[in-house]
Amino acid sequence: MTTADPTDPDSDPEWIEIDRGEVVWRFDGDFLASKWTCIFGAGCRGILDRPADELHQGCCSLGAHFGDGEAGREEAMQISAMAALLTADQWQYHHVGTDAIFGDEARSCTAVVDGACVFLNRPDFARGPGCALHVAALDADERPLDWKPSVCWQLPLYVDWAPIDPDDPFGPETATVRRWGRTQWGDHGRTMAWACTERADGGEAYIGESPVVESLADELREIVRDDAVLVELRRRVTNRS
Repeated sequence: MTTADPTDPDSDPEWIEIDRGEVVWRFDGDFLASKWTCIFGAGCRGILDRPADELHQGCCSLGAHFGDGEAGREEAMQISAMAALLTADQWQYHHVGTDAIFGDEARSCTAVVDGACVFLNRPDFARGPGCALHVAALDADERPLDWKPSVCWQLPLYVDWAPIDPDDPFGPETATVRRWGRTQWGDHGRTMAWACTERADGGEAYIGESPVVESLADELREIVRDDAVLVELRRRVTNRS
């Protein structure tokens, strides 16, 4: 069977569809079978309009945006609570205080300080570059995805929810789980010099030791929250030929 190139942004992937009644899951089978891996700090060019691997910003140049409505407000409250637990040893911008971590009065995103997310530790920090929330989670022997904004731990996965019947917005839904590409970055995606999930000099990020369905198993479990779907998904990805 011929499949799409998982590093090609214009490639039409092979979809894996699993119908669970109230939710029909559609997964980008090509990407989940690929060996993509995060290369933050190891050649990642970032998301600016020029290659900027020397900044070690990864996808943190923009503030992390929360969800809409009540879910977004709850996430903002959670991140505020987590920020209050950070120490100066874990967070380079600890001095700004928890009142300055949001980028607007609506608390819809984290603040951008010195050209990147307020939680991003820079290369000159004693603990090295990277997310302060991620550092604190590891220090506590907990999962980083339990500390970080959802948009941060989900990347490079993107979930698009849509009602199956447009005239019944409260009825069964389709959940499409795909790789995060330029389209998902919106207007910003058109100016990015590089995107880690697409082809770039051969696709530098496709160098992992295991397929994405395994390496991002925790993230997929948190997104799907249905063990039956995850078992079937892994079986079908593994048995692709």
